[in-house]
Order: sequence, then C-alpha cells, then structure tokens
Amino acid sequence: MATTTDEAWRWAFESVFLGAVRLARVLAADLSGQRQGDPVTGSVTGTGGSLVFVLASSVRVPLAELAISNGLFPGLAGVVKTLAGELGPAGVRINGLLPVRIATDRVRELDALRGDPDEERARQSSHIPLRRYGEPEEFGRAAAFLLSPAASFITGAMIPVDGGAIPSI
Repeated sequence: MATTTDEAWRWAFESVFLGAVRLARVLAADLSGQRQGDPVTGSVTGTGGSLVFVLASSVRVPLAELAISNGLFPGLAGVVKTLAGELGPAGVRINGLLPVRIATDRVRELDALRGDPDEERARQSSHIPLRRYGEPEEFGRAAAFLLSPAASFITGAMIPVDGGAIPSI
C-alpha cells in the first residue's frame, strides 16, 4: 500500500468504483421505472429485474499486495447492499459475485507474471479446496442463476464463486 500512488488510487476509484456505480445507477433506474419517461408519451414503465456486480474475494478477505482491490471492492459490496434496500420495493434485485481464480485470459496473464504459468496454476490450485480453477462457464452459470427468476428472493447477497477458497463464513 505504501507504494500505491494517489494517482493509481484516483484512477481506480474513478474507473472501478464510480464506473460500476454509474452503470448500476442507469440500469437500476431503467429497471425500476425511475428514469424520465418517454418524451413523446411521457410513460415510464419499470420492468423490475436483477443486476449482478462482479466483485472480488477482497470483499471478505484482504488480498496480499492488492491494496486498491482491498479498498474498493468492500465499498462496492456496501453499494450493492444499499441499492438492494433502495430498489427492492420496485422489484429490482442487486447481488454481488465474488470470483476466485476463474480460468480467464486475465488470470493466465497474472499466473505468467510469476514465472511458469503452469506451476503458478498448480500452486494456486493447491489453496482451493476443489483443487482447481473455476471455468468461465461455471462462473456464468452462477451469474445466470442470480439474474434469473429462480433467484427471485435473493437480493443484497455476496455469492462466492470460489471452489471454497474464501476462508471466511
């Protein structure tokens, strides 16, 4: 944290934190019918629905050497809880997903930064109770569930998609 510059913090806050808040604000307004109506008819119709924030395990457990993540993602989890309370009466559900080691191109890049990517994947997998990285399709199924009517009574929740890796309850 001592080496993270104010500029890096400002950039991350503007792009990661405020970017997510701004997008959620617009989408939530559409779903809840709170945006200004049609300029021709004046009608406003909210459809209800669901938003899912993709956060990080740092919502529950600080990550070594990732001060910005540790600072911003718990705050976004608070935004999720706040929006869930504000928008629930309009039928809008807001939840967060907490991924750990999903086998994406970005995770492969991160693994390669530490040397041999296969060795790093094996090392990281040894800390996951299921002993493997998650597949993007597995993450997608969790997101699809939260966005679907099957999760109609879930809002304000932080759902780990982590193979059991997050040690907190």
